[in-house]
Amino acid sequence: MSQQEDLTAIQRRLDELVQRVGELEQTVDQLRGAGPATSAEPITPGTKTPGRPELVTIPDVPYNNALWTDSDDEGLGVRDRHAP
Repeated sequence: MSQQEDLTAIQRRLDELVQRVGELEQTVDQLRGAGPATSAEPITPGTKTPGRPELVTIPDVPYNNALWTDSDDEGLGVRDRHAP
């Protein structure tokens, strides 16, 4: 193939790709039940969307040290003992 034929083939493939992406965007919009992607409303905190888990706020206060009294240090064995 000549260089011009290669460029023509590449352009054709790019055009096909752009068309398929457009079709996929339309399919996703239909599955979501929304209109076009550009007119979708932004999601605000507290708004539930189907299939999306609710966010849980984790406090900044330190955990209670009693939670870790019987825990092993991963890969090091039991606390207050020498590593293998």
